[in-house]
Amino acid sequence: MHIETLLVRSGVGKDPSTGSITTPIYQSSTFQHPRLGESTGYDYSRTANPTRTALEDAIAALESGAEGYAFASGMAAIAAVFSLFKSGDHLIASEDLYGGTYRILSDVLENSGIQVSYVNTGDIEAVNAAVQSNTKAVFIETPTNPLMQVTDIAAVVDIAKSHRFLTIVDNTFMSPYHQRPIELGADIVVHSASKYIGGHNDVIAGLVVTRCSELGEKVKFYQNAIGAILGPQDSWLLLRGVKTLALRMEKHQENALEIARWLVEQTDVVEHVYYPGLETHPGYEIMKKQSSGFGGMLSFSVREEDLVPFLLEHLKLITFAESLGGVESLITFPARQTHADIPEEIRNAIGVTNRLLRFSVGIENANDLIQDLKEVFDAYRK
Repeated sequence: MHIETLLVRSGVGKDPSTGSITTPIYQSSTFQHPRLGESTGYDYSRTANPTRTALEDAIAALESGAEGYAFASGMAAIAAVFSLFKSGDHLIASEDLYGGTYRILSDVLENSGIQVSYVNTGDIEAVNAAVQSNTKAVFIETPTNPLMQVTDIAAVVDIAKSHRFLTIVDNTFMSPYHQRPIELGADIVVHSASKYIGGHNDVIAGLVVTRCSELGEKVKFYQNAIGAILGPQDSWLLLRGVKTLALRMEKHQENALEIARWLVEQTDVVEHVYYPGLETHPGYEIMKKQSSGFGGMLSFSVREEDLVPFLLEHLKLITFAESLGGVESLITFPARQTHADIPEEIRNAIGVTNRLLRFSVGIENANDLIQDLKEVFDAYRK
């Protein structure tokens, strides 16, 4: 089936006893055993819950993986994946990285004796040069958060396979509608499902998909042992949200491209626009090769630092808030919000400066969003 059909059919037919079209919310912590030594397959909801299982099966199918697992947040999902590694191991990670991921790498893993090298994973030679004898995985964001740097997933997979380590891809920005890393050879895919998967800014969740069942069993062990599982109601919200993912992603992308092109023309106030759908973006050709679209995320830097607070305080339609991927347009100041845990010297070195804004373009009318930006820019120009 095509991806659009898979999305709509997510969770359908999971309750044969009633024929319910939507997966029921099994709001139960425990399940009755038929008799001693027998189980329905569900014993205790930390280990498995039918609503969560429907979601996990759906995301595995959507990402072309063997197994899927749902967690209480994107960071819980990433933490479970990082639990696969031990003291003395070495990881390679994208240098432009979501602040929460950087925090767990630097403040948790490195304090546990796991080494991490941060490189521009878009530079394949840099990735190859970072490999050590104890390297166990490479962790990629593509496009990266917030500078929209693009990594050639297949090229990194080739390096990883030649040295026998894992490739892990955070696919949050693209969603399985636009990009499926496992089909390109990746071993593990993670999502902050609070974003495009849910799509309505009403749930916190994380997802993990593994290429093979053997790797999946290891992730499942940590999911059950640590217990940071997604509850049945939140699982149901994701199942509902994912059904419209194709429609939403097309509109997100359409709006983002139109706004990015408009921002490029505002040369007196905007210094640079980061959007991989622009033909001038250095990762444009790679995106065309490995993705079916360019997504709804963009970032832009303004020429004057004073414009940042002025813009955030005077926008009327675009909301100044953290997160991304919902139907509503949100704008974020990474240096003070999503990436605040990254030391300032590192932020400035990679380009996450006090003049950078990240824009999660929603599905409103693009002209209304542009008008909102235009009115603030015009007021600042005066």
